[in-house]
Amino acid sequence: MPRRPARAAKGEEARATRDRHPAAASPRRRGRTTVAMPTVRIPRDGDDAVIEVDGRQVKLTNLRKVFWTSLGVTKGDLLQYYAHVAPGLLPHVQDRAMVMKRYPNGAEGAFFFMKRAPHPRPAWIETCAIEHASGNVIEFPMVQDLASLLWVVNLGCIDLNQWYARCDDVDRPDYLHFDLDPVEGATFAQILEVASILHETLDGFGMANYAKTTGSKGVHVYVPIVRGPTQKDVWAFTKALAFELARSHPRLITAEYRRAHRPRGHVLVDYNQNAWGRTLASVYSVRPQPRASVSTPVTWDEVARGIAIDDFRIDNVPARLAKLGDLWSPLLDPHRRFDLASLTAGQRASK
Repeated sequence: MPRRPARAAKGEEARATRDRHPAAASPRRRGRTTVAMPTVRIPRDGDDAVIEVDGRQVKLTNLRKVFWTSLGVTKGDLLQYYAHVAPGLLPHVQDRAMVMKRYPNGAEGAFFFMKRAPHPRPAWIETCAIEHASGNVIEFPMVQDLASLLWVVNLGCIDLNQWYARCDDVDRPDYLHFDLDPVEGATFAQILEVASILHETLDGFGMANYAKTTGSKGVHVYVPIVRGPTQKDVWAFTKALAFELARSHPRLITAEYRRAHRPRGHVLVDYNQNAWGRTLASVYSVRPQPRASVSTPVTWDEVARGIAIDDFRIDNVPARLAKLGDLWSPLLDPHRRFDLASLTAGQRASK
């Protein structure tokens, strides 16, 4: 993943520019909880097709290619899933650089990462050009609407991996997060226990916090914040909190980033994913797991009662989203953002 950009002078920040096609602006859904089902249907009677989405021609390929052999789930099924969940998904990824993780041969096949938006591409694909420490400027695609979402997924992207900061200021994220992962020997029940501990801790700071399954092995916990602190500031805060949790619960939690030093049977509170340029699978992302599990928002009551990763899959998440709405819509509400700058300033003043 990319490194934090070098600074030519104190206070200088990463430069990013966006290429915005005039027709690419799409309505932003801020704070909405209801989700309407789409009218777009992915063709199933051929391998390739061109469909019209909001006046744009989207070319889809290899629609009958099987992406999950044991399930019989095809690339066309994957595209249809994303068409179904797009109203809930899109507000969480819009205006952010997208790292493409491509699985050309499906979930069981090899994958590769791709950062630069490929050529040729439709003129309506917006990009975010970010300068890196090497001086390289990488032009990432952005998923702004259903057409661009289907275009990215058609490249073989099973899950979506967007930047934490928006393109207009790639140094300053609008959320912080913790990635809870099992160390060898740990159970998912322990993951949920740690999630509840973290939830209580963040509540104690007055931070609204929201959970989702990773769709793989763990749980993600996100906190929406007021933009201001740099990605490095956010990383430092999450690191300090992760190590404090490890000190308070030494038999359950570790914050040790070195894999070989992590104690068996513990849960890793991974703060390092808050580093500049890192990504995590987005909300509503399908994961390349045996049952096509989905990274799904869950309530804290569900966490307390007990859930399993495979409770949320490509075949049932669209119905859950339609029934419950987007449980993560509060992350989009500017009035629910925590002012992390005031907290860190207060901590510095008390030292």
